[in-house]
Amino acid sequence: MDQTLLTKIALAGNPNSGKTSLFNLLTGSNQKVGNYPGVTVTRRTGRFKLAGRDLQLVDLPGTYSLYPNSLDERIACEVLLQPDHDDYPDLVLYVADANQLDRQLLFFSQIQDLGFPIVLVVSLIDTFEKAGHQVDLEKLAREFDVPVFAINSKSSSSQQPFLTFLEEKLSSRDPNKQNFYEIPAVYEPLLLEVAQSNDRGASDYLDWVTLHHKDWLDLPVQQKEKLDQAANTHSFEPLKAQIEETLSRLQVLEPLAAKAIKRNPKSLSFSQRIDDVVTHTVWGPLIFVLLMLLVFQAIFAWATYPMDAIESSFAFLGNMLSDVLPNGWFAGLITEGVLPGLSGVLIFVPQIAILFFLIAILEETGYMARAVYLFDHLLQRFGMNGRSIVALISGGACAIPAIMTTRTISNWKERLITIMVTPFISCSARIPVYTLLIAFVVPYKTVAGVFNTQGLAFAGLYVLSIVTALVAGWIFKKILKSNTPSMLALEMPPYVWPDWRNVWSTIKSRVGAFIFEAGKIILLISMVLWFLASYGPSSAMQEAEESVSTMELQGQIGGQEAKELLAARRLEASYAGHLGKFIEPVIQPLGYDWKMGIGIIAAFAAREVFVGTLATIYSVGSEEDEFRIRSHLASQRDPETGAAVFNPATAMSLLLFFVFAMQCMSTLAIVKEETKSWKWPIIQFLLMTGLAYLVSLVVYQAMAS
Repeated sequence: MDQTLLTKIALAGNPNSGKTSLFNLLTGSNQKVGNYPGVTVTRRTGRFKLAGRDLQLVDLPGTYSLYPNSLDERIACEVLLQPDHDDYPDLVLYVADANQLDRQLLFFSQIQDLGFPIVLVVSLIDTFEKAGHQVDLEKLAREFDVPVFAINSKSSSSQQPFLTFLEEKLSSRDPNKQNFYEIPAVYEPLLLEVAQSNDRGASDYLDWVTLHHKDWLDLPVQQKEKLDQAANTHSFEPLKAQIEETLSRLQVLEPLAAKAIKRNPKSLSFSQRIDDVVTHTVWGPLIFVLLMLLVFQAIFAWATYPMDAIESSFAFLGNMLSDVLPNGWFAGLITEGVLPGLSGVLIFVPQIAILFFLIAILEETGYMARAVYLFDHLLQRFGMNGRSIVALISGGACAIPAIMTTRTISNWKERLITIMVTPFISCSARIPVYTLLIAFVVPYKTVAGVFNTQGLAFAGLYVLSIVTALVAGWIFKKILKSNTPSMLALEMPPYVWPDWRNVWSTIKSRVGAFIFEAGKIILLISMVLWFLASYGPSSAMQEAEESVSTMELQGQIGGQEAKELLAARRLEASYAGHLGKFIEPVIQPLGYDWKMGIGIIAAFAAREVFVGTLATIYSVGSEEDEFRIRSHLASQRDPETGAAVFNPATAMSLLLFFVFAMQCMSTLAIVKEETKSWKWPIIQFLLMTGLAYLVSLVVYQAMAS
């Protein structure tokens, strides 16, 4: 590709300003999601063609100003402040919510003062006008000396004019001349020294902001030393200067915005009327609990039919391949290794998709911001703040992206506590385990004509995980010390109807990552487990076969009973059996046999592997119902006592073990990346696994006695 034709465009704006909708509108499916080099900050890029040119669009993390309070905001500033950055833009599209326009122009004015060619895109104009308000776009353009365009990304009628407008803008590369902030004269001697410290011909304002961020910007050592010297010589106080700049800008921006924005003083917006109830001190939490209950009920109930269809499809495929493939190791690998492992994951995709679907709707409609505000005071008591609720709720999907969302928490102590307790929240990878085991503990009954006992038990496990996370947060709050004050800066976006393209994009990316990333691990583990469960020391395998043959010749057993006993003896003699026997003394007090022990070990790669592992181990040597995991496990009996292997006490012990245990190596890896230390993931692993063992031990011994 001819890089000379590539124009880099950055999407900038405050959080919840509508950037994501515009990004999806321009790039469609031509998107790529990754991380910035060296950091775990999401990097969303996309490409689209306009006027025959190949354009690259970068969606910068949402930021309130060029003075960041979190890692996400810092990355956005790095892109705009360093011309040698890979994502340094030729043009900035600044997206501002019409409902919050007067407050979201602060960051816009700072970008404009940096000298970028910039376009002001006013989003959500439809909800703004429905509330009886008006904005004069032409006057706004004159007052701010920039092109201004309003777009409703959900309306196709507004898309083509915007693209035409953008195409015309690409032909003009002149930077904007307007300056919204004059650096006070008292700082002139300091600025003179700062300007002499670099050789890139920067503007005064770029030098000014660089001085503020000299400690973390990627600058040459010599330049950084000169900046330090200048700051020390002039006793520079960054925080004081930042406050002065912010107040000065607001004094300029608010009157300019007021000339173009006319609000209806008699209009109480739709969002405000809803917020009177949703953020109420009593009704707000009750609504939140009800919403979460409906979410988890939907996960458990709505997915029944697609799960049954997937289960039947795998059963059909397995039976067909068993008839077609010749007997041998390859047929065993496919039908007893690969298919059971994959089916143990894919069968739960409907539940995971429903979870992501509902969470995406809560985010799109604007409710999630209310949850942040609503629970800030409560979470402060447990060492976190309102933004932690995003991580805790997202943890219900996956702990990895949930932990990454903590970058928006500026307070080190609150961020660390949120990272440490988020894995306690039951994630979607636990859904297969919960769904499998709940049936052994709770009989299915309808409750109040709407709910069912198993769905309520499913929700109860999530409630237990949330309570545990809060208790752990309270303990960490007492242990960890920090002098940094707690602060929550948040804007309430208006309630809007979900942009279904954003919802679909979220489902597709998250479920796709779940399938392909977890699928690779599960496929490998399933094949390894099949080998370990099918082969073993030759002497032990031969002895197992001879013992069954002797019993058959003596007429003690025969037919199907002989086949099942042979399968059990071969499994016990296999490498997997030896491994399970090795750890059995440790897990036996919890009610687990050596087969379950193998599943627990495999689950440390990823929790969802547990079900696929059981499907692989318990399907070896069995000829019937091998893909219907639950009914197959229910039929398992202890060869010595004849008692059910998966009894209520054992199933409850396993359920609680998976509620509390840290069984995800990927989560430990992301904790290490976010904390930049192995100290915290090691503490996290020991704490969670030790708690899981203790609780499971007590519960099993109590139920079994």
